[in-house]
Amino acid sequence: MSNDKKINEDDLKVLHLVHNNPEISQRGISEQMGFSLGKVNYCIKALTEVGFIKCKSFLNHKNKLGYLYILTPKGLSEKTSLTKRFLQKKQLEYEKLYNYFHEQ
Repeated sequence: MSNDKKINEDDLKVLHLVHNNPEISQRGISEQMGFSLGKVNYCIKALTEVGFIKCKSFLNHKNKLGYLYILTPKGLSEKTSLTKRFLQKKQLEYEKLYNYFHEQ
């Protein structure tokens, strides 16, 4: 994911999971989202590259279970912005459906 690429709904879900549980493992994210471990790894790496999350090793663990994922201020701002746009989009979809079914 490059800096000019927009993040998608899956990335937003990962940002929410990381924000709510910084100690969650990639395997935990994978299980909660129903994604392959490879997809989660790709997503975490991409979000790290654009500066939305930081990945810190703790206790000098050599495995992935020893990482802490921290939302950066940039990531928190983007998560808030994406959540707002997502909710606005869903509201518009709801209104279109509501109008469609009530006009008939």
